[in-house]
Amino acid sequence: MTKADIVEQIATETGLSKVQTKAVVEGVLSSVMGILAGGGRIELRGFGVFSVKSRKSRMARNPRTGTPVALDKRYVPVFKASPDFQEHVDNVLKTKDQTGILPSVTKKGTSARTKKG
Repeated sequence: MTKADIVEQIATETGLSKVQTKAVVEGVLSSVMGILAGGGRIELRGFGVFSVKSRKSRMARNPRTGTPVALDKRYVPVFKASPDFQEHVDNVLKTKDQTGILPSVTKKGTSARTKKG
């Protein structure tokens, strides 16, 4: 799913125009990147936590040539899904495996069954 797909889905579910929805989605993504770039942490209850982890410098190898390559210390964004989110994904995909039908979640959070197309 691309950002354009997300914008289209949200616009359909909320009744907002695609232009308005795109501005909101880009604003949220920009905020998340800005907060993480500043070393912050974002906790969305029931969804998960975005944070930044430090990766220490190390020696790696070029897989093609085998030549050692020095990697500097770096910071990477990470996401940890909440237990509720993990359980929801697990339940939905198990249902799909058992029935061949992928349940979709409506905007009120209830499940509606749809045939996978």
